[in-house]
Amino acid sequence: MAVAASALVTGTAVVAGTSVAQASPVSWGPCDRAALEEVPITERHLFSCAKYPVPVDHADPSGGTVDIAMMRRAATEQTGRIGSLFLNPGGPGGAGFDMPVGAVDRFDPAVLKRFDIIGFDSRGIDRSTRMRCFSNAEQAEEVLGRMSSVPVTGEQISSTMDAYGDYGDACAKNAGELQRHMSTADVARDLDLMRAGVGDEQLNFVGFSYGTLLGATYVATFPERSRAIVLDGNVDPALRTADGVQYDRERAGGFELALDGFLQRCAAEASKCAFGEGDVRAKFDEIREVLRRGPITMPDGSKITLDQFTDGVSSALYDPEQFRQLASDLQALHLQLHPKAGLIPDLLRVLHLPSGKHRFDGGDAEGSYVDDSYFAVNCTDKPIPKAPERVPTIAAQWEAESPTFGRTQAFSDLAGCSQWPPTSPDVHRDPWENRAANPVLLFGNFYDPATRYEFSRRMEKELGNARLVSVDAFGHCILGDSSCADSRAADYLINLRVPQPGELCQPDEQPF
Repeated sequence: MAVAASALVTGTAVVAGTSVAQASPVSWGPCDRAALEEVPITERHLFSCAKYPVPVDHADPSGGTVDIAMMRRAATEQTGRIGSLFLNPGGPGGAGFDMPVGAVDRFDPAVLKRFDIIGFDSRGIDRSTRMRCFSNAEQAEEVLGRMSSVPVTGEQISSTMDAYGDYGDACAKNAGELQRHMSTADVARDLDLMRAGVGDEQLNFVGFSYGTLLGATYVATFPERSRAIVLDGNVDPALRTADGVQYDRERAGGFELALDGFLQRCAAEASKCAFGEGDVRAKFDEIREVLRRGPITMPDGSKITLDQFTDGVSSALYDPEQFRQLASDLQALHLQLHPKAGLIPDLLRVLHLPSGKHRFDGGDAEGSYVDDSYFAVNCTDKPIPKAPERVPTIAAQWEAESPTFGRTQAFSDLAGCSQWPPTSPDVHRDPWENRAANPVLLFGNFYDPATRYEFSRRMEKELGNARLVSVDAFGHCILGDSSCADSRAADYLINLRVPQPGELCQPDEQPF
């Protein structure tokens, strides 16, 4: 079936949409056994999988294709089936292929009855045609192993920036044409072909985190093909695609707000929070400042570095279920700095892990590989100057504003994208106004570290035809962790009913 003509505004030029691409039907088949290991045997008949070809370059479909890996969980009541519900986990770089497996824990049962749930790995990711900057894990480790999450010394800064330069060079040399077509606009066109390929006239979609940018881009590009769009943990699409530097600066501030909220809640729940006695803010800051000068050696001989500490704290802030253990780890570090007779610090559980700056994924016969799609997408979408010499100064400025997360934020996208190879200018930067018939439904947590609540408020304003449900919760994204939010999402997806303005939900469980 032919896909109708469309155009995408890029700020400086209008680029052809999917007018010349053809949406062939998806050919569903059995999933491999490993993909369904966590699915009860009695439900495995609901699942099917596919590889779906899409053009590398939507403006020139003759230039070859890449495969998109898809998984479907069939609606359990086919007579009342509304259509398909596509899911994206965010990242960018998150693998969404097996999201239908966990859909039972994320959505109201009524949604699973009425929709086929479809997960997919976006172009360049995991089971789909991968974008690779290195031919093997050893080459990747030689480059990425020289990076620090929070470089402080001159040697650490030089090593990190040099490694980012080598990373960009490797991608320019090895990643091929796909590296130049990894924008969110490209993924939105892929999504539109998949929508047509499963036989749906309009898209139903739930996007988490970065997936909210994908959803907003789809609605802006294909408003007439958008039925129900749910965005959970929202980015600020206008700022992200207009000024990547300021966006990441504000993102660092979001992590600081979440950390402040955690420490305040810990102090208020001192009887349940291991780190709650005394001035928790001063204790936390002392640990961080000691680590800036060098590692802390624990009683078992293990060492914790500033990289591990910062990555571990930020990771724990994503998930309130880790708050108790995070508090225990912080108290163990503080006790190691201030020993007390008869007390031995507990073993670290959250903060002892290797730095998680780069994700390694395993899988095929070639061994582990690096997820290069994160930078490929962000360095295309987010305008960041090609000025690596400015990064250390900016990092120091951000650290003064955001003492725990400013420096690590600067030495991520800002450092990497300043040395990334050229990409396609085909990026949707405006307009963002939702011209679809139905409003977009948004969810935003007050203490979301990665996508601060203010971003959700801006998303609502920029889309215009949208409704934000606020959630008085910690953690990144909320669906599956709040019966209130889940019921609002279900009513919207099934009946297209939008919650009242200013609606506030609570999580099902509170930290501590």
